[in-house]
Amino acid sequence: MAVPMTVAQLINILYNIVDRMYLGRLPGHLALTGLGLCLPIISILMGFANLCGMGGSPLCSIHRGRGENEEAERIMGNSFVLLLLFGAGLSVFCLVFRRPILYLFGASDVTFPYANDYLTIYLLGTLFVMIGLGMNPFINAQGFSVMGMLTVALGAVVNIVLDPIFIFALDLGVKGAALATILSQACSAAWVLKFLTGKKVILRLRLSAFHLQAARVKRILGLGLSGFVMALTNSLVQILCNASLQHYGGDLYVGVMTVVNSIREVISMPVTGITHGCQPVLGYNYGAGAYGRVRQGIRFTAVVTVGYSIVVWALTLVFPETLIRIFNDEPDLIAEGIRAFRIYFATFFFMSFQFVGQSTFVGLGKSRQAVFFSLLRKAFIVAPLTLLLPPLGLGVDGVYLAEPISNVIGGLACIITMYFAVYRPLDRMRPERPH
Repeated sequence: MAVPMTVAQLINILYNIVDRMYLGRLPGHLALTGLGLCLPIISILMGFANLCGMGGSPLCSIHRGRGENEEAERIMGNSFVLLLLFGAGLSVFCLVFRRPILYLFGASDVTFPYANDYLTIYLLGTLFVMIGLGMNPFINAQGFSVMGMLTVALGAVVNIVLDPIFIFALDLGVKGAALATILSQACSAAWVLKFLTGKKVILRLRLSAFHLQAARVKRILGLGLSGFVMALTNSLVQILCNASLQHYGGDLYVGVMTVVNSIREVISMPVTGITHGCQPVLGYNYGAGAYGRVRQGIRFTAVVTVGYSIVVWALTLVFPETLIRIFNDEPDLIAEGIRAFRIYFATFFFMSFQFVGQSTFVGLGKSRQAVFFSLLRKAFIVAPLTLLLPPLGLGVDGVYLAEPISNVIGGLACIITMYFAVYRPLDRMRPERPH
């Protein structure tokens, strides 16, 4: 489950990463900076997709483990309807208020036209994003992780092919990048719907399961709240970072943060893939009463995740210039970017502890703990520090410094709590059902 889902996460991030790589090759850094201003909004949209998808899919796994396939299908159907409702509402809201939102998020008069061009087109494809991202976990939850990987691979390949055509050949710039992205998301969404309504699946997307039931919706949203809060707090931090960097530095520093966030997304995606891959396994075995296998899954996830994080953390600190040049080769941006990398990624591997603990809480249906630790690191640590540290004479360095501090405190708090509240008690839960 972990390997194809890890590959899927890496491919999935190519949607926006490829846009940034191509736009970074346009003269100057304003197009790249403009796209960076849209990232908090894109993250919020993805958060709503995770609210339904990552909330419903673990519940599907748990009910499948209990042999309750009919209820699992109802959960999937309710999640799909919620995705459509959220997608339509968000599209209208963001299109109407995009100008004040972008200025609030750190846009200047120079960067606003680039951000506005990208966001306007991207929002027209919100439903495609919601369906492709939100329903793919239900493919993985049924054990078809390779098919789930192919879903995002299809969209990524389409995006990679269309980006240079639209951006450079047709000279559409940021508009071309956005157009390529929504067309690729449309392909992924069509693929997901075709598979989930086909004959190969165990749980099928049926019209009869679309009727929303209050208690079921509450369970879906309650469990998905963890991923949603994480996306929302990530957006909040990006907004505060962009606004602070604009105030203490200017457009160049917003561009640097766009590159930093891009690299962070790439190097953290394998961690996300591994931890998402463990959730169906943990949920299924927990529902079946196979608590020893749940503990085994937690151990495997922790070893692989932490091991990977230490390796990539070292590489990021040793080769920052090489990574920055993937997106932009302006001397000023590279010089400032190297300094930002050394501060921002100083304790990156501690973040893996939170991923392990939080994915365990989600996989076992423990929504309260998952939501709390989603809020702890970003909302209660990073956001306040982003506002408090720069005025103390640290300037832009204070913005970068908030992240490594939060990684240590939030990561250790989450994994220690998971160990004593979940992992150790599982050893005393007997007897296990045959499996």
